[in-house]
Amino acid sequence: MDRVIILECVLASLLRFWLSHSEYKQIIADRVEVSTPVNSWKRVLEGSVLYDEGIDPYKGDIFHETPFILVVSNWLMHNFSPTLICLIFIACDILTAVLLYKTAALFMNELFLKQEKEKGGYAPGTEDLHVTKDDIKTPPIYVLSAFLFNPYIICPCVAQSTTVFANFLLAATLYFMAARQRILCCLCLSAATVQSIYPISLIAPIYLYFYKPGQAIKTFLILVSYVLLFIAIFLFAFAQLDGGSWNYLNSVYGFVLTVPDLRPNVGLFWYFFTEMFEHFRPLFVCAFQINALFLYVVPLSFRLHEEPMLLATSLTALSAIFKSYPSVGDVGFYLSLLPMWKHLFHYMQQGFFVLCFLIGTSVFGPTVWHLWIYARSANANFYFGVTLAFATSQIFLITDILFAYIKRQFALAHGLERILDGKEAKLILD
Repeated sequence: MDRVIILECVLASLLRFWLSHSEYKQIIADRVEVSTPVNSWKRVLEGSVLYDEGIDPYKGDIFHETPFILVVSNWLMHNFSPTLICLIFIACDILTAVLLYKTAALFMNELFLKQEKEKGGYAPGTEDLHVTKDDIKTPPIYVLSAFLFNPYIICPCVAQSTTVFANFLLAATLYFMAARQRILCCLCLSAATVQSIYPISLIAPIYLYFYKPGQAIKTFLILVSYVLLFIAIFLFAFAQLDGGSWNYLNSVYGFVLTVPDLRPNVGLFWYFFTEMFEHFRPLFVCAFQINALFLYVVPLSFRLHEEPMLLATSLTALSAIFKSYPSVGDVGFYLSLLPMWKHLFHYMQQGFFVLCFLIGTSVFGPTVWHLWIYARSANANFYFGVTLAFATSQIFLITDILFAYIKRQFALAHGLERILDGKEAKLILD
């Protein structure tokens, strides 16, 4: 097993290194599906040059990363060659994959132990739905492979997008959550939140993981206190790195929340607000951000309170779809987690449909972009149609796996037989 992991990591590293030194690197880095105003390495380098010249990069409309990224990128530019910087991104991607592998291993082991405790309450004849010992071993490997060889993950690494670091922080958050390391989990969640805001919704599954009967309020207050304390420390440290200035708050977080840059991406914000009358803008910005940040947290938490890992994956996926500046790197991250629910695939019905749409939109996106921007034989409606189909296919995927979870729970409790009025139920098409 260790040899398989090492081999996959080596092959994935070589693939990334080759692409990073090929003629395709700049093509990938320039793709709007990969690089956005909040994760583009080109913008990071421009901000670093302004920083060197003594110009505040947060006064313009170019740099929207945190002061930590600014200082670190500036230090890397002066002390490392481009090849070594590329290796840092590759190493971060590999570490993220290993963390996801360990998260999946912890989750599958916990799922098996939970099943063994509850097996007495399962309906007879449902043995085929049970998680076996083999299921403990194979899904973590699938998660590792799905991350390392996912084009949606490889492209951001090759483009040196800062999504690589955001994914690492998310993976660390999930790992420490599964390992039940409360302080480290809150620390990583806070770091991920100050990087891109949207991971704050993961406080719900983290709370469910650390919840203890009779200590609901105490557990919630402790978690919230830790997260807020760490966020405050990070924000204060960022201000010190920026020379004691708080200008970065508006340029980093205000930019993400108010969505002033409407350049096309794989999200839904850009086209909607391009067509929006300006006096309606504040209302719909609030509505869209609530949808991306908080709208699904409470209802999904009530329904998935017994499966906090599935809740965390669902919230991560919904943020990747509805956030203001998404990229394929966000999509690839949660897609890599799906093998953990291999035992639900039996009840999933939209897999082929979703796969076809993901492949189709991934191909049509660059094609329609070329027709729109270069050939001028298409317009923004064509590209938005592709991004809308891309988002719709992801929504189908999330609802499909959630329904599969509900169907499996029902089958375990009531059995696989479908009885109606004392007879076996049949579906007949007239």
